[in-house]
Amino acid sequence: MIAVVLALFAAASNALASVLQRRAARLVPQEKAFRPALIVALVRQPVWLGGIAALISGFIFQAWALAEGALALVQPLLVVELPFTMLAIGWLLGVRLDRRSWLAVGTMTAGLAVFLASGAPGMGHRSPTSTEWTLAAIVTVATVIGLVMLTHVITTPAGRAAVLGVAAGIGFAFTATFIKESTIIFQRDPAVLATSWQLYAMVLGGLCSLFLLQNALQSGPLVAAQPALTTTDPVASVLYGLMIFGEQLRLGGWLVLEALGAGMIIYGSFLLAQSPPLRAQAAAAPG
Repeated sequence: MIAVVLALFAAASNALASVLQRRAARLVPQEKAFRPALIVALVRQPVWLGGIAALISGFIFQAWALAEGALALVQPLLVVELPFTMLAIGWLLGVRLDRRSWLAVGTMTAGLAVFLASGAPGMGHRSPTSTEWTLAAIVTVATVIGLVMLTHVITTPAGRAAVLGVAAGIGFAFTATFIKESTIIFQRDPAVLATSWQLYAMVLGGLCSLFLLQNALQSGPLVAAQPALTTTDPVASVLYGLMIFGEQLRLGGWLVLEALGAGMIIYGSFLLAQSPPLRAQAAAAPG
């Protein structure tokens, strides 16, 4: 239960971070994308620094949650970051959500409940081997690079934001595996953590994923980037948990309900992203 509460706190913190970072990123010219100048421009804005503070809080809650629960439990719960984000847009920017938006939030919440109740994610029973880490890293890096290259042939800002959101979601999911392993090492022997490569891989993965996220937020509307991010992260995390940590989901007939829950989450997220009030605000707001 504590892992669930902590994951929800992490989702709320990440949602606030996304809104604040998006407000800052919209003020940066497009020509600074994928350049150090993007970060230089962002760090000069107090609202972006506030977003980073919220992101750090979310990281702490997430790490704590992963220390208490399975990757396949904690990461799917982070999908509620999307409705939290949209609610934050309404609260901070004065956008009133319509019935369609609330229906989308309800669909996502119900889908999450169905997925977790039917899947009953269990803790992993082993640590990944060096071969598994290597294969996971190769597949992850190749996939992210491919997605980034794909943005060069996409002509619409929303399309680029969505693809980069997917890339960032995969990056954050892979970073979560290092967070999970680092918490395991810390629980076994805190003194060993400082010399473990997983700790530094976590930092590197987090920074790279953050850079991808800033480019996603800068390249297009939040209502395009956020659904892609918040649906990709839990899906990738469940796969990582099953494949490299030996975590478990119920099989057999339960797979039907798990697929139904996942489908409801995805449908609800994109239904929410199509909310007329949110799309109008994203198009009209200067930042």
